[in-house]
Amino acid sequence: MSAAAAPLSVALEPFGQRVSATLAGLAALLAAGLWTKERRGQQSLLSWLSGPVEGAAPRLDGAAGELGARIERALRLRDQARGQESERLEQFLSAIEALPNGLLLIDLDDDIQWLNQAAADHFGLDMVRDRGQAITNLVRAPNFVGHLQKGCGDVELIMPSPRGDISLSVLVRPYGGTMRLVLSQDITERERTDAMRRDFVANVSHEIRSPLTVLVGFVDTMTQLPLTEAERARALAVMRQQSDRMTTLVTDLLALAQIEGAPRPSVEHWIDVDSLLLRLQTDIAASDADRHPVRVTSSGACSVSGVESEIFSAFWNLASNALRYTPEGAAVHVAWQVQPDGSGEYCVCDSGPGIAREHIPRLTERFYRVDASRSRATGGTGLGLAIVKHVVQRHGGELLITSEPGKGAQFRIRLPALRVRSACGVSEATR
Repeated sequence: MSAAAAPLSVALEPFGQRVSATLAGLAALLAAGLWTKERRGQQSLLSWLSGPVEGAAPRLDGAAGELGARIERALRLRDQARGQESERLEQFLSAIEALPNGLLLIDLDDDIQWLNQAAADHFGLDMVRDRGQAITNLVRAPNFVGHLQKGCGDVELIMPSPRGDISLSVLVRPYGGTMRLVLSQDITERERTDAMRRDFVANVSHEIRSPLTVLVGFVDTMTQLPLTEAERARALAVMRQQSDRMTTLVTDLLALAQIEGAPRPSVEHWIDVDSLLLRLQTDIAASDADRHPVRVTSSGACSVSGVESEIFSAFWNLASNALRYTPEGAAVHVAWQVQPDGSGEYCVCDSGPGIAREHIPRLTERFYRVDASRSRATGGTGLGLAIVKHVVQRHGGELLITSEPGKGAQFRIRLPALRVRSACGVSEATR
């Protein structure tokens, strides 16, 4: 440094010291401000976290802002996952509610934790009021309580519903270590079907055994005893009658099985009703031998869609029943008429003894007879009305029966309008 510059440096030294002190003061103030702002940001973030944590996180700079943004993102993902889980749970519960089977969840103390509507209906419970109650206090059937205590996994309990109108199948299964599932199913229809199957087998066996017994008896008689020609002719006539009876029974059984197993008839094949009635009138004349005055009427040219053999079988069964149960000389009326709504109705009215009201709902059951001895004496198999019912149902129609004791009976087959095509004109055939 030169001699001239030395005094200047000495003179400026106090000024430099003042500048340095000023800069240090400014830095200290800036640091204090930044610390205060960071502190306020942290307090704002802590205040947001200590509340319900709703809405967006405070928008901050620095580490506090980054932390708040990450927490907000994590909470948003959590809420989204919760929403999805809640939606899946609702779908699962809705699916369970839609099941026809009952589902009841109970704890180790037999308290109801959850149940669906089907279970409530099966056991006569209230879905809201009875939740939390002990199932053994609400369903007191001893066999149910014992089955529940045993907790038999695959052992089925058959019991009547506490309501008394249905039969239930009940299974108890362990669930989740501390819970149990009570599964219930309405088996009323299954039991009814099983009973019908047992009755059907028993009835078929009985119907076939009777003529077989007669046949075996006459065969033994003809082989062991010398018979006159008149006695032999009588035995052969009875044997023919019984064999015809078995043939008719087997034919009706096969027809019924074929109708039940066949697909639903199409609506594209049309049958002329007048042709059916003419054929029916011919068969009536051949089988009745003028024992009854029979009138067959039609409301005009008309066609129906379906299986011709089945429709004719239904028409013939009703007509032959009327002839069978109507006293000789009494009238039988067979009619076809198109109704105002476009449907078609086949009606058979007889002048027979009539049917008591309690028998009418069961007339279409297989082998059901109001008077079994009279039906067999007239050659009935007890399957005719069952065949009619199945034919009518397959064609989308209905069978209507009205009768009173002493006033005859009326059997009507009503086919829907979509299976009926009619034209103007009236025709009548009377015998």
